[in-house]
Amino acid sequence: MSAPQVIVLAMPVFLLLIALEFAWGLARERRRSGRNTYRLSDLINSISLGMLSQLSGVFSSLLTIGIYSAVYASVALFPDQAFWHSVPGVLLALLFYDFCYYWLHRGGHRVALLWAAHSVHHQSQHYNLSTALRQTSSGALLGWLFYLPMAVVGVPPLIFGIVALINLLYQFWVHTEQIGRLGWFDRVFCSPSNHRVHHAVNDRYLDKNYGGILVLWDRLFGTFEAEADAEPCVYGTRRPLNSWDPLWANAQVYWALLSDSWRAQRWSDKLRVWLMPPGWRPADVAMRWPQPKFDIAQLEIFEPPLPAAVAWFACAHFATLLLGVALVLWHASAWPASELALWSLLLLLSCWLLGALLQGRLGWRPALLVQTATLALTLALVISWPGSGALQ
Repeated sequence: MSAPQVIVLAMPVFLLLIALEFAWGLARERRRSGRNTYRLSDLINSISLGMLSQLSGVFSSLLTIGIYSAVYASVALFPDQAFWHSVPGVLLALLFYDFCYYWLHRGGHRVALLWAAHSVHHQSQHYNLSTALRQTSSGALLGWLFYLPMAVVGVPPLIFGIVALINLLYQFWVHTEQIGRLGWFDRVFCSPSNHRVHHAVNDRYLDKNYGGILVLWDRLFGTFEAEADAEPCVYGTRRPLNSWDPLWANAQVYWALLSDSWRAQRWSDKLRVWLMPPGWRPADVAMRWPQPKFDIAQLEIFEPPLPAAVAWFACAHFATLLLGVALVLWHASAWPASELALWSLLLLLSCWLLGALLQGRLGWRPALLVQTATLALTLALVISWPGSGALQ
């Protein structure tokens, strides 16, 4: 079974847990003992970004796994298959992966180019289980570099894929405000409390708690910060996205970096823009094109009005989109690359339309017409495509 198929099988579990968290938060809000952390547009946007990430991953995995396998085959120091396929071997590989993930995650907050990809995961101003599904579509382009030490040591590609999936699935449950502190668990593992800190833009919490499964790495390398009752976490990014467009969500930081790099006069600054920590700007660019100073007190929640009729149509659109993505992911390994690319482009268009609808840039009647045309085109492609895997 392929990794995309595992994700498809996990999707109903994710959605069920999201529904339970929503119901629990709603009940607490009514009892005035807590609050509901969900908003419909944000929920749809986060899951849409997760779907696009999985679709892009079908293509990028060919590159990343290919490079990893080539390095493993060429220079693996301890390629003992029997050991790595044992329980101790898998546990060691999982520990190794989490260590590499810590440095990738830390780099994603300290190097602007890496932040351009990782920022997608932090853009939501709400914190709930759907935030866990909000993933980048470009992270794999450079992220594979941080895992090459595992190939060099000799972790087989299959075991690498298994522990990567375990690490990813573990991190789903920590994206919630409905679970409080967990005592000793918080001191050892990445937990909801620790990860809330990681997603916060407060000065006290910024760039802390990078661990995927273990928070011991943060304690060891000086990046740990405990959640404090006196300072509630404020979520999002310091340059808010303020959009439900999933394409712009993936492009926002890249565009800002490209603009600063183009405007910089010194060639060294044109390069440094991409390698310095997020927020760094060349002096000449900052002077001519100033950005407002971050003020947490001035942050506003982005929430355009959503009429009831539009909300219902958006939900129906989203359900159709979810089924389409599940279908493509399930058959991804069997379909020709050209057919897979066409399906993915159609689904990407559908995601963009949904974001435009939620943001009020497209009325539900035009959206209905365009979506009907998209579905008709999809059906025509399925029927007319020579040897279409969708008909087999």
